[in-house]
Amino acid sequence: MQAEMPGRAKVDTHRHTAIRAMVRHQTPRMSFNCLRLFSVLSLVILFFSGCAAPPPPRHIDNVCDIFGENGKWYKAARKSYKRWGIPIHIQMALLHQESKFESDARPPRTSCLWIFPGPRPSSAYGYAQAIDATWKEYQKSTGRGGADRDDFGDAVDFAGWYSNRSHKRCGISKQDAYGLYLAYHEGHGGYNRKTYKKKAWLLQVARKVEARAQRYKRQLESCEGAFRRSGFCLWPF
Repeated sequence: MQAEMPGRAKVDTHRHTAIRAMVRHQTPRMSFNCLRLFSVLSLVILFFSGCAAPPPPRHIDNVCDIFGENGKWYKAARKSYKRWGIPIHIQMALLHQESKFESDARPPRTSCLWIFPGPRPSSAYGYAQAIDATWKEYQKSTGRGGADRDDFGDAVDFAGWYSNRSHKRCGISKQDAYGLYLAYHEGHGGYNRKTYKKKAWLLQVARKVEARAQRYKRQLESCEGAFRRSGFCLWPF
């Protein structure tokens, strides 16, 4: 085994000293970069978590459970009622039929050659399934330019606004869930032309909306007082 040369030993010693100095110099910078990267990733996660669509209520067949789970929804629905005069139970029945309370609901895509997904049949979106043009009209008419279709408060106000227009333009009673739904689906022009009469399936759906509205009305009679007295935080206890 050959003896190590003194000159080589000095070179190795200087090399190790330089490496240790470099590590000591870079460690704080590396720690700072890691911390900054962690902060950025945390913000990204929070951003996308905030953008995630809220899940629909667990029990959509009971309006007391819906409002018990989402206290702010009752406040929004009552505000819309006071503004437009459309009863809460009818507003909620309309939204149930349109989206089952899914904030990002859209019509299912059509199919192309029975295999490939095609375009959607309309631009309907959100809780109220409002199409682009009608939503823009609502925003302009009410001065609510920042209203969003996937925001429940905005959507329920839209339902009240549109149904109030149906009352004015089509002569439909604000208590008539059946007629209000037909106008909601067909548009005011279509309703006045009675286009719904040729659509037996639509008449059946309107009857379902009417029945649900009556069910919601009975349920609300048993719980609305508790919501209004307690700030709707304690239901059902």
